[in-house]
Amino acid sequence: MQYTKLPHSTLEISKICLGTMTFGEQNTLSDTCNQLDYALEQGVNFIDTAEVYPVPPRPDTQGLTESYIGQWLEKSGKREKVILATKVAGPRGAEIRDKMALDHRNIHQAIDDSLSRLKTDYVDLYQLHWPQRQTNCFGKLNYPYPDEKEAVTLIESLEAMSDLVKAGKVRYIGVSNETPWGLMTYLRLAEKHDLPRIVTIQNPYSLLNRSFEVGLSEITHYEGVKLLAYSPMAFGVLSGKYLDGHPKNARCTIFERFNKRYFTPQGIKATRAYTDLAREHGLDPAQMALAFVNQRPFVASTIIGATTMEQLKTNIDSINIELSESLLNKIDAISAAFSNPCP
Repeated sequence: MQYTKLPHSTLEISKICLGTMTFGEQNTLSDTCNQLDYALEQGVNFIDTAEVYPVPPRPDTQGLTESYIGQWLEKSGKREKVILATKVAGPRGAEIRDKMALDHRNIHQAIDDSLSRLKTDYVDLYQLHWPQRQTNCFGKLNYPYPDEKEAVTLIESLEAMSDLVKAGKVRYIGVSNETPWGLMTYLRLAEKHDLPRIVTIQNPYSLLNRSFEVGLSEITHYEGVKLLAYSPMAFGVLSGKYLDGHPKNARCTIFERFNKRYFTPQGIKATRAYTDLAREHGLDPAQMALAFVNQRPFVASTIIGATTMEQLKTNIDSINIELSESLLNKIDAISAAFSNPCP
């Protein structure tokens, strides 16, 4: 396994992160424990979850992912062997509490609930899951120009996160699904008001969505806020398994809500081109897609997810593959022909 020392922190995280949004929906508690055990055996020390998981969110399953992880942590006694990250949900998309917002009340309540489910007294990284404001995220490209400003400001969210750090409930903080303006504003506010610095940004990044490279990658270079890349396989699409129909138990077959984002006409053409390229070079398409993300200089860790142990082993083994400059050039040629078809 390879590891990344996160700038502006003492955290050294594995280049492969175990994502957990299927735990409690497609994966049972037994599956969860088996995956966590195997991942640790392979050198994975970084686990990412969220209070809203599993996905898709439902009232009767919300929080199960953290509860499953907490039960594993308690039974295994391996809390000090893992770097644990979770997230607080914002408004518009997850009604976990009354009057959802990234304000003082919600953030404090969220961390206490997460810590209770996770059966720990602190998390290593606490992230704002998506912005309070209406902006470009979750595939939205055109800025909405909202009529009114949000009542909850970025400084209020940052001050609430600072409280958690001071209380010892959180070691470091990060953002997710953020924009260049949002990230730079958080950094400016932290410096101006002597508040905790954002150390990571968790955004989507894959062969089908390289939009992070426009704006945000430059910030990682100059500010040291590294990317935790989620959906590096575009919900499994880049494995090529959907090109000839939807497999019976696959995620995008079970949950149609995920089909809109990664099954655009250009996305399907790009996926076929990438999978053909991988096979021409004797590579598993899934591993080529992950290896590409692993090798990007702005990526601190690639967040993988799996519903079977076979998938998990394949995904973790991608760390042992290094793509040649020649192959990377061919990938860039496909990317130019099908530019960000699934943002």
